[in-house]
Amino acid sequence: MVDHVDIATMNSGSIIVINGASCAGKTTLARAIQDLAIEPYIILSLDQFRDSLPSRYRGLNSPQGSSGAEGLNIVPITHDERVLTDIQFGPYGQTVLRGMRRTIATLAAEGLNVIVDDVILSSSFRDDYLQALRGLSVVFVGVHCTTEEMNRRERMREGRFPGTAESTLAKVHLHMLYDVEVDATNKSPTDLAQEVLKCTRKPALPNALERMWSLKAKSFEPSESSD
Repeated sequence: MVDHVDIATMNSGSIIVINGASCAGKTTLARAIQDLAIEPYIILSLDQFRDSLPSRYRGLNSPQGSSGAEGLNIVPITHDERVLTDIQFGPYGQTVLRGMRRTIATLAAEGLNVIVDDVILSSSFRDDYLQALRGLSVVFVGVHCTTEEMNRRERMREGRFPGTAESTLAKVHLHMLYDVEVDATNKSPTDLAQEVLKCTRKPALPNALERMWSLKAKSFEPSESSD
């Protein structure tokens, strides 16, 4: 698999990666950005790729070795004596995610602007984004929301597994740096979209991708030994 798309940034489209817990408000924000932006943006989401999986690779507490566990597995876990829902990607599911990230890069390399709606659950997922989007124009957006409000939204939405918001919140921001962070608890999607678009017009340097790449590189540098 190609690690990244080698393309001059000046010829590429812009990428806005929106990361946050389930029910934090990512999808609503993505649509608001799309509506407000002067340039056209297409939206790609984790949910689209999840829904494209064969049904047998979408597991519900599927045992290890099964197709469900190889793809995307929804697993009940216990946290503080409460049952939550964990999202787990097996080898096939992780390959699909790597393909998704390189699809994003290819679209941008063709000159298309892309908004990404994702839940970046681990440092390895982050690192693959850094590899796939290297050399492209990227803004990373962190979406925050109170646990109470996310739980309320989760209860209101059909097809949501209870506790998914809380379980993803515990992981999703741990390993990330952002160009802009927004709180979607009470603000309108329009106000949040304007904050994000302002950042795309005047990006900070170095941007979040460069800062995360630098930190990742430093983590592999050998420490100096003292004599």
